Amino acid sequence: MVEKKPDKVICLGDFADMPSLSSYDQGKRSFEGRRYRDDVEASHEAMVAFLTPLWEFNEKARRNKEKQYHPELILTLGNHENRINRAVNDSAQLEGVLSVDDLGYESYGWDVHPFLDVVVVDGIAYSHYFTTGLMGRPVTTAAACLAKKHMSCVQGHQQGLQIHSAYKADGAQLTSIIAGSCYEHDEDYMSSQGNKHWRGFLMLHDVHDGEFDIMPVSLKYINQRYA
Repeated sequence: MVEKKPDKVICLGDFADMPSLSSYDQGKRSFEGRRYRDDVEASHEAMVAFLTPLWEFNEKARRNKEKQYHPELILTLGNHENRINRAVNDSAQLEGVLSVDDLGYESYGWDVHPFLDVVVVDGIAYSHYFTTGLMGRPVTTAAACLAKKHMSCVQGHQQGLQIHSAYKADGAQLTSIIAGSCYEHDEDYMSSQGNKHWRGFLMLHDVHDGEFDIMPVSLKYINQRYA
């Protein structure tokens, strides 16, 4: 981030995993030992690790009386952060005990948007995922997302990388992207084959009115470049 200095940094959610509130494997051996407080602390530790290079850059710039770098930070909550809200909704006695605020995203400078809210930036719609219709199920292909939303859009949620483009009658390009796996570990619920997917993040260049040049950056490259 500090090296390339994008104007905006957009996180599409699930920065916090919250496995202690998972409903998928409760009662199983794999669930033993999970604690809400540990999940929250892990999120804070990861956020500090992510932002420390930015803080250090700005501190050095301040000391040297040079220009600091302050990108706009935008975060859309994912279904994993929404596990907190779901737990409170299912158990009213947890109101005031558990909260998404425990993750402290705003205190780190993020402009936080609720789960499934759509944020439009420079003509591109961003959300943790886009829904197929009234049932609220996630779109599973980039092509289907573009057909449903009729504008350039970027979503996370789903593992791997999908890119689909189309053109309007006036020649303007629309692009839909699904890129939901910026982590290195394998998921226990997926097979060894299912865990073989692209992992990384995206850089969008020359963004205007929904058009952009895209540069996928894999974690494999990041590890080779900066290890």
